[in-house]
Amino acid sequence: MTGKGWRAFKLVSMLLVLAALVCAFSLSMYNDFLFWIMLAIISALVIVYLILFSKSRDNLFRFVSEMEEQFNLTEKDSLYKFPAPALIIDSSGVIIWFNLAFSERIKGGEIYGTNLKSIVDVDLTKLTENKEVTVEFESGDFRVRALTTDKEYEGGSSELTLLCFEDMTELIRTRKQFLDDRTRVMIVLIDNLDEMISNSKDSDKGHITMQIDRLIEEFVDEHSGIIRKMSTDRYFCLISDAELAKLISDGFKSIMEKAHRIMVGEHTPVTLSIGVGKGSGTLKECEVLAKQALEMTQGRGGDQVAIKDDKEFTFFGGNSQTQGKNTKVKVRIFASGLLSLLSGAEHAVIMGHSWGDLDAVGSAAGLAGALRLAGVNAYVYSNISATLAMPIIDRLKNNLDEGEDLFVDEETAVSMVKDTGVLIVVDTNNKELLDSKAVYEAAHRVVYIDHHRQVVTCIDNAVLSLHEPYASSAAEMVTEVIQYLDIPGSISSYYADALLSGIMLDTKNFIVKTGVRTFEAAAYLKKLGADTIAVKLLFASSIETELMRSKFITTTEIYDRCAVAVSNENTPEVRVAAAQAADEMLGIIGVDASFVVFATPAGSNISARSFGALNVQLVMEKLGGGGHQTMAAAQLEVPPDEAKVKLIEAIGETMKALE
Repeated sequence: MTGKGWRAFKLVSMLLVLAALVCAFSLSMYNDFLFWIMLAIISALVIVYLILFSKSRDNLFRFVSEMEEQFNLTEKDSLYKFPAPALIIDSSGVIIWFNLAFSERIKGGEIYGTNLKSIVDVDLTKLTENKEVTVEFESGDFRVRALTTDKEYEGGSSELTLLCFEDMTELIRTRKQFLDDRTRVMIVLIDNLDEMISNSKDSDKGHITMQIDRLIEEFVDEHSGIIRKMSTDRYFCLISDAELAKLISDGFKSIMEKAHRIMVGEHTPVTLSIGVGKGSGTLKECEVLAKQALEMTQGRGGDQVAIKDDKEFTFFGGNSQTQGKNTKVKVRIFASGLLSLLSGAEHAVIMGHSWGDLDAVGSAAGLAGALRLAGVNAYVYSNISATLAMPIIDRLKNNLDEGEDLFVDEETAVSMVKDTGVLIVVDTNNKELLDSKAVYEAAHRVVYIDHHRQVVTCIDNAVLSLHEPYASSAAEMVTEVIQYLDIPGSISSYYADALLSGIMLDTKNFIVKTGVRTFEAAAYLKKLGADTIAVKLLFASSIETELMRSKFITTTEIYDRCAVAVSNENTPEVRVAAAQAADEMLGIIGVDASFVVFATPAGSNISARSFGALNVQLVMEKLGGGGHQTMAAAQLEVPPDEAKVKLIEAIGETMKALE
């Protein structure tokens, strides 16, 4: 009975006694004897009533107490026999109680006094903050929820935590099955198939294509996928995410290496480019991502796999030499489109990469000279304070009537590319390595010509592009474009010298990455009056540069068939000396690639070279740089000694991935 009910009951009892007394006194007016008898009866009744009421109240309290005890026992028994596992731990993580389900489904035996971390590695702080975590036991996966209370006792209090375990095994298994069964789109392309089999007999062509078809069909069947041949050199495949994970762990070596065993003729292996779409949306979205990935593999030279998800690219392979194309149809179409685009442009500004070399500046100058003959107001921007091509710039300025007018500063270039102007970028497709970001950002229409493998941060807003990673140099590509430009007369021999210097630089005097089209371009430039002796003089260096180059050579160390040299000196000639040293170090017996690390105001730069046995682009990409297979570079914001450590780690990772 509550306090209010008890007070009301006492009030009613007093009113009844008062009423009885009033009646008794009323009788006293008529008969005293009856009054005393009535008063005695009323007193007796009141006494009996009070005695009975006291006993009933004691019985009520006793009943409530027994019921409360029964409820507590039922509550404890229910929690102990509750079908979900549960336990109680103290503030230090020691188990002080657990129920029957926990001992049967998770951990049996005497575990009282055992620390929870000896049973399962769970962060109690994270658990109490996030209220739930998922843990794994031998019996399955469980979601754990926590409820913390303070238990007061005589002399203090103790923090106790109740942990409830919800069985998530089936749900997690179903989710994993769902994720593993998600379908991915894979597009397989045979690199340069038409070029490779163009000179083969019809019977050989059929045998080669049959081998390739069988290889790809067996590969897809092995991974429980489906395949459809879209054209003579392209296949459309669907594969589950679980099977794709197996291919990723293998690095796609199973199919890429088997493709290399199929030979066209005696010396040309078949190579494949594979683009995989791994989006989180529909199959249509995965197909779009797969096409983007395939375009990226082509931009990087083929013979590799690119996986594109919602955020980034992942690459595998790409260590073989790219196969050049003999057809120049793409160049002819580009040249026609370029003239059409420039016909409505007020100005055209041609720009290369930062720290422009003979290839970048020579290509820009040669193209500008040709476009001027076509009636285009073409100019070249090069950062004079940060360039490796001053011999070309000085030679053009001093020997051409238009030389002083040819090169413009950054402010002028920005004003020219605005509105109706066009920006043409040569010798790079990476918008992070442009000679001037201000000029690029001001341009509304951008064109680029490049031979480097495409990077993730490539120029993605180009209205026209010519990207051929199998070309030796940007100068070779520009020379081919000039041949298809409808221009009166021929460009000056000084422009031809600039273009030839770019070809010689990137091919290391026609040694590296030199194809038929490279010699054709050089022959065309020679026909225009290019002077090989004058070009050779453009490569001349000062005595300080030669001494610096010698210092690099003397500090060379060999790591896993890679020559590495480091210098902490930051001098004006260090960049040229580093490039020359990297080229010379390739002549060391047993060296597949060379790396030269030198100091810069911002940290360190790395120049990388190879003859093709090791793709130095893959190494430089791990350090945030890029380039192509035989020539690459990277910039790091750490001192040269730290950069050397990172470089050796990147070499080791690349070597391991290629094993």
